[in-house]
Amino acid sequence: MVRKPRVLVVDDKESMLRMLSEVLQEEYEVETCTSGREAIELFHRSPPDLVLTDIRMPDMDGMEVLHTIKTESPATEVVLMTAYATVAQAVEAVKAGAYNYLTKPFEFEQLKVALAKALERKQLREEAQILKEQVERKYGFESIVGTSEPMQRAFELARKAADSDTTVLLTGQSGTGKELFARAIHHSSARRSRRFVAINCGAMPKELIESELFGHVRGAFSGALKDKRGLFMEANGGTLFLDEISELDPDLQVKINRALQEKEIRRVGDTVDLPVDVRIIASSNRDLKAALEGGGFREDLYYRLNVFPIHLPPLRERAADIPALAEHFLRQFAGERAPDYGIEPAAMQLLIAYPWPGNVRELQNALERAVVLSEDRRITRALFPFLEAQAAGRMAEAAFAASLPYREAMARMTAECQKQYLVEVLKRCGGHVTRAAEHAHIERESFHRLLRKFGIQAHDIRREAETP
Repeated sequence: MVRKPRVLVVDDKESMLRMLSEVLQEEYEVETCTSGREAIELFHRSPPDLVLTDIRMPDMDGMEVLHTIKTESPATEVVLMTAYATVAQAVEAVKAGAYNYLTKPFEFEQLKVALAKALERKQLREEAQILKEQVERKYGFESIVGTSEPMQRAFELARKAADSDTTVLLTGQSGTGKELFARAIHHSSARRSRRFVAINCGAMPKELIESELFGHVRGAFSGALKDKRGLFMEANGGTLFLDEISELDPDLQVKINRALQEKEIRRVGDTVDLPVDVRIIASSNRDLKAALEGGGFREDLYYRLNVFPIHLPPLRERAADIPALAEHFLRQFAGERAPDYGIEPAAMQLLIAYPWPGNVRELQNALERAVVLSEDRRITRALFPFLEAQAAGRMAEAAFAASLPYREAMARMTAECQKQYLVEVLKRCGGHVTRAAEHAHIERESFHRLLRKFGIQAHDIRREAETP
């Protein structure tokens, strides 16, 4: 059964309370009281959806009730009523946050309409807040999985960028999550209420991308039958994400640079400039500095974009995040059946050992394929045959390195093998941290710090070693 909305009615006249209670009880759960102070006590005990209060009351008048409630709970709607209405008081009430101001005597239908509209506004605000929270969970930093040290550095920089309006340049290999970070920066910024618009600069023909970015006027070229707003105008007040900006033609680089400098654009075929207020986030999977030196990227645009650079690490450099990412994708693809699925330890070991040249996107695809192929909802190593060959080479490398002191091993190994090295050393030492640290020729505390960094539990390895 759907509960009725609750309304608190406040008036110092008992007869008025009885009459209003009878009128409203069919549609509302009605609670009454005869003083402003009692109303505040009831409000603190159990906040209602709406408050209907008289203004003139002896101990605490309706304006004080309004101010107190709006200070403590801005979402609660308050409707005032009085037999002594003045224009000045009505203006003051609305400025203080009252939804409506009724003059006694009023028609009961008028009261019902006022309360219904007040309740509707409250519900719309609550729905908007819920949607906002859902958007933040979907697109905010909370939606990005990663607790490793390289990712924490990227998060720290991205959050600082979100607090400003500066231009951001995201670099990193394909599949590392550059668009996820761009969206998170936007949705955590002051521009979150306006649009986030993204374009892949390498995915469109050179002949079309200028019109797509800047728009055009009717007749600018064959097929331009009407004016078109470009993405700069679509993102006005918000954020424009220029993905893979290194793929832009040099002529367009000039126009992008001018738009950033002057905060104006000119549509194709137009003769006037249009002002735009757009925050630019750009990304590239190429080394823009190398492209600059090779003549493939303009120096002026590079320095205008490279105001706040953030580098996203490849997955092989954040192997500590793979278990959490794998579980995240498992939940995503298994949906409601996710609690019935599990990734076996041997399969997880393989996922951690594989170098992931396609980064997070490749891991995502591998988990989706595994969920589809799994017949008993167990994610086993056998579901990843295409990963075996490369992973075997890495695990052999880690096993060989485990015979060496730590510093010599690190000089030989790639970053993603470090975790496997520590695991192998612990296995050789039966899971005993002190012996493992001595074997690695580093301090015990330093070894502990490395275990924490990679999320390795020594007691699990010791228990495994002690199991016959």
